[in-house]
Amino acid sequence: HVQLVESGGGSVQAGGSLTLSCASPALTPSGYCMGWFRQAPGKEREGVAAIFDRTYYADSVKGRFIISEDDSKKTVFLRMNSLRPEDTAEYFCAADSPGYCVGGYFLRRNGARYWGQGTQVTVS
Repeated sequence: HVQLVESGGGSVQAGGSLTLSCASPALTPSGYCMGWFRQAPGKEREGVAAIFDRTYYADSVKGRFIISEDDSKKTVFLRMNSLRPEDTAEYFCAADSPGYCVGGYFLRRNGARYWGQGTQVTVS
């Protein structure tokens, strides 16, 4: 079985930075398409970043967010810089077969095999 657990959410001032972590004790991150999604109240869930053979980002976060992974820690990270109020949302970690990362499809699929419970990020 696979369980994904997000952490690192919280409140931060605009322009600040925050790093989210996704622990995946039952899987090795590099063997999967790993991604981060977010959903703000009243809005559709959107793909933020994904990683397998390379990294993929939504246009809204390119140049500001960085997704990375550490197999030794079985953790996926999302470093968020230059945060804006528009980034306020609940962030979810997700994982699926690596093929879904091809062409960044994972970010547009709006689905995944495994999901974390979410962590709230509030930018003011």
